[in-house]
Amino acid sequence: MTLPELPELPADQRPARQRPVDFGEFVRRAGAAGRLVVQPRMGFGDPARMREGLAAAKAADAVTVGTLTLDSYTRVGELEAVEDALREGISLNGYPIVNHPPTTTEAVLDGLWDASFPIQVRHGSATPIDIFWALLRLRINATEGGPVSYCLPYGRTPLADGVRNWQACCELYTRLQEVDIEPHLETFGGCMMGQLCPPSQLVAISFLEAMFFVQHGIRSVSMSYAQQTHLGQDREAVGALRRLCQELLPTDNWHIVIYAYMGVYPETYRGAHRLLGRAAELAVTTGAQRIIVKTVAEARRIPTIAENVLALEYSDAIARRTAARNPDPAAYLGDSQTYAEARALVDAVLDLDDDIGRGLLEAFRRGYLDVPYCVHPDNAGRARSYIGTDGRLHWADLGRLPLRGIAEQRSTKRITSLDLLKDLFHIRQTYDDPAADMGITDELIQTEERVLSA
Repeated sequence: MTLPELPELPADQRPARQRPVDFGEFVRRAGAAGRLVVQPRMGFGDPARMREGLAAAKAADAVTVGTLTLDSYTRVGELEAVEDALREGISLNGYPIVNHPPTTTEAVLDGLWDASFPIQVRHGSATPIDIFWALLRLRINATEGGPVSYCLPYGRTPLADGVRNWQACCELYTRLQEVDIEPHLETFGGCMMGQLCPPSQLVAISFLEAMFFVQHGIRSVSMSYAQQTHLGQDREAVGALRRLCQELLPTDNWHIVIYAYMGVYPETYRGAHRLLGRAAELAVTTGAQRIIVKTVAEARRIPTIAENVLALEYSDAIARRTAARNPDPAAYLGDSQTYAEARALVDAVLDLDDDIGRGLLEAFRRGYLDVPYCVHPDNAGRARSYIGTDGRLHWADLGRLPLRGIAEQRSTKRITSLDLLKDLFHIRQTYDDPAADMGITDELIQTEERVLSA
């Protein structure tokens, strides 16, 4: 089987780009040198604007990787709507990589995508085959998603279809290996619903999706974990995820990526930066090697390029300050409640079937995996969670999760709509509190002012 041919460009337009570096190896190398890799979510429909954003991310005072975030039409496969928008000059909320000619994307990346600045495509699609074909034509060797995490939260695509689609895409993506390019896949499983999913299930789904990728030929993977409501619990979770990878993942080419909080974000400038700073601290203290940042504009609008750069440089400054204190990531690799629960969930799925995809389908059918407050038809919808007075996420109802005797179930805790609404806004209210300690030094404030003034 051979790869599809890249379109021939005129000699004066053909970029002199080297073979893409292994995305995972780049991140691990930076981590070994003591630097946290910081990454934006940027995506623009206009190629010139997209190139401007990538150039700004590359020039940031930090170790960065670039992002092409795709538009919402491309994510759901409505390619004719993309074509109409491009023809009529309608602005898109991301980069339409399938509809833009390869020569256009090559021009966007020319001189930016190199060994010092890898590029990842982010999309959110449960049916991503057209996206993967576009990546293959362009030799772009890093993207993300997963059969569960890009299916349950985003629509009503049957989970069985999501598993089939992602199996086909993994196997398609491995064809880059035929031309000595290492494809990299990042799981989105550690971000289910963005908030209020207890960390043990985030860890289990993130790890199981990575196992799925490896089973279908992907050798370079990363596992996501989204910052939740309590720094100590999050540290346990990342330690549990690292430990599972060390114990069970059949590849050494892996790393963990932290996502700044995915739920209702603080509205104040200081609150947003305080929360982002905690995410950077979480990454450094637990041995994660990459972070996906959020900006001060998250609660109000799509961020500008300058605001993205500010978030990158601020996260890097916090990471370097934290690393200077010589944290010991191994401290979080031991036994914890989060590890015990995550391991029980993982083992229950792996015991169902040697094929990870079939195991995931059966686990959701039986309720062994059950994401709180997710209304997808293939999710059992019996498990419930809440934020306790200690700030941690707890199970209010285990449903049929295989955690009896392992997890504490507060069966007397009945979750009302008012409780849920309060929990959804817990982080915003906590970090926007003007009486709270912001933990921002004069040096970091000067960094912010310098970026904004530029």
